[in-house]
Amino acid sequence: MDYMDRDSRYDILFDTVDIGPVKSKNRFYQVPHCNGGGYRDPSAAAEMRGIKSQGGWGVIFTEQCEMHHSSEITPFIELRLWDDADIPMIAKMADRMKEYGALAGIQLAYSGINGPNLYTKEVPLAVTGMPIRTFTNDPVSARSLDKEDIKNLRRWFVNAAKRSKTAGFNLICLYGAHGFGIFQHFLSTATNQRTDEYGGSLENRARFVKEVVEEVRNEVGDTMGITLRLSLDEMIGDLGFANSEVRDFVEMHQDLPDLWDLAHGAWEDCSGPSRFKEEAAQFDLVTGIRKLTSKPIVGVGRFTSPDVMVKQIKSGTLDFIGCARPSIADPFLPKKIEEGRIQDIRECIGCNICITGDMTMSISRCTQNPTFMEEWRKGWHPEIIDPKGKTSKVLVIGSGPAGLEAALACSNRGYDVTLTEASKILGGRVAKERKLPGLSAWGRVADYREYQLSQKPNVETYLESSLNADQVLEFGFENVCIATGSTWRADGVSRQHVVPIVNDNSINLYTPDDIMNDKLPTGKVVIYDDDHYYMGGVIAEKLIEKGCDVTLLTPCAYVSEWSINTLEQAEIQKRLIEMGVEIELNRGLVSISNSKLISNCTYTQNEKEIETDNLVMVASRKPQDQLYKDLLLKKTEWIDAGITSVKLIGDANAPGPIAWATYAGHRYARELDTEEIGDALPFRREIANLSEY
Repeated sequence: MDYMDRDSRYDILFDTVDIGPVKSKNRFYQVPHCNGGGYRDPSAAAEMRGIKSQGGWGVIFTEQCEMHHSSEITPFIELRLWDDADIPMIAKMADRMKEYGALAGIQLAYSGINGPNLYTKEVPLAVTGMPIRTFTNDPVSARSLDKEDIKNLRRWFVNAAKRSKTAGFNLICLYGAHGFGIFQHFLSTATNQRTDEYGGSLENRARFVKEVVEEVRNEVGDTMGITLRLSLDEMIGDLGFANSEVRDFVEMHQDLPDLWDLAHGAWEDCSGPSRFKEEAAQFDLVTGIRKLTSKPIVGVGRFTSPDVMVKQIKSGTLDFIGCARPSIADPFLPKKIEEGRIQDIRECIGCNICITGDMTMSISRCTQNPTFMEEWRKGWHPEIIDPKGKTSKVLVIGSGPAGLEAALACSNRGYDVTLTEASKILGGRVAKERKLPGLSAWGRVADYREYQLSQKPNVETYLESSLNADQVLEFGFENVCIATGSTWRADGVSRQHVVPIVNDNSINLYTPDDIMNDKLPTGKVVIYDDDHYYMGGVIAEKLIEKGCDVTLLTPCAYVSEWSINTLEQAEIQKRLIEMGVEIELNRGLVSISNSKLISNCTYTQNEKEIETDNLVMVASRKPQDQLYKDLLLKKTEWIDAGITSVKLIGDANAPGPIAWATYAGHRYARELDTEEIGDALPFRREIANLSEY
């Protein structure tokens, strides 16, 4: 195909590049990433990767694949390649990945010190015996690999490589990054305290890596490229595998793998959210390494800008543009650049909701791409949608994430869409939250959809248009989609309190809505956080920046506890401490009286008084569903008004993260004018077939 519309500046991104015996059709490299599917939902994971092949990626990798039963990371759900019985599962994935000309890669992992073996009940094996390092601090220790164990481990890698070849993969990634892979454990003095030929000097610590790469190449290297994934810097001080040693290692073994896959530190360092990590944040750590080897290099950095991508290549920093999260937000990113459709790219916002799927052992979501992981389960395609059904017109009330996505997807189906918004700007909650510290990238949720809607001849938008039930009935739209959002409660109802907190109104009370509307306190402020995601922390930042004396009070053991799942909790708490926020953990709020807060210990219920001028209540949100309720009361008038359906979606239905809202909007559009399924399951799932028992 002749892509005459492609900007010539981006031609370099479409060069072919050799990786050992195989060739990538371009420089777009989807690095391994989790998805919450793994061995439990392999068809869903396979179809998701297949869509990326269709979207133009040159290289596509699986997630972490456990290559042997003696090292597994239950309860987390990754791929498995324990024996030949797993081959059909991963072969299906390889087939879908290669369907449109991409190279299919599999990441082989032996978790070592990170593998508690809760499922297999095997004794964990590690480079040096020590307590297992997991997110859940499992009270399990690993024993040190002896010489026979190391010999066995090398053979297991070879066996896994041969199975990978049988399954049809083109590339193997040996995982030694993020603190999770056995190769990093050998290389790092923090986890390698051996005194034999596999410990001590860098040459000795590199011995196992060298042996495995060479033995795997002897078995499959004639047809498969071998890549090695390393952390650029462990970021843990003198005992860690620092950037200087990484450079020494690459120079010492410059041609060892067919490609160097360079990530950063721990997972939270490498995949930090946009709140803490800018695009191309790893540039300094990776710069110059390309000069140490003749082999190609791939690096990551939440790349969303084609211009930044080109700079990485032309500067000699990288040979491949590594993407995980951007490939989730828009699986067709390469194709859109190739076809000159830069403006149509759904840019990753760096919220890390995708990562929460892995962390919570559930099917992943994406804020920008609601079709992610629904490609097989529901047959959703990120760029293709069924034409409209029997009706023609849709009224969408509310332009938050749910309303914007519903309007866009309905217009893509061919419906005539009218979008109304009560305020002066589109975006709903995103329009306000994007102004909070560190959340500017989240505005892409609104920006992308607003631009796409502006290009649609079948969409009309009306601002400052608050509607009541009678007005909706007068308009005569066939379908009414109510996405009126939610408001933050001021009464403290959330998890600690299921009824309003006792309050004598003796202090100034604020909600996040007040703060986002620039109604700000002065002086001493207490933030009560019973929400536990990002809001409490970002409000603390904002008020500190405005000169307030801030105390954050939370019943949890951590600040913004749920953000553990987005890999940012530690950074949030660190930042607040450094900014001077006083943090009160494991303490709740009992009542407000006599210009004082009464706080209680989560465990003992012991109370204490806290003096403050102001309280910001970050508790829960209340759906703005009155319009929906009013329309239900007038349901007998729907037929005469020409209304066939009224649907409540997004935060107006049930408040949740932004990804929940965009998913709700997309689902509304997909299901409009479709047949009722009754009690049937609305998605496909994989079921084990037990022929005998």
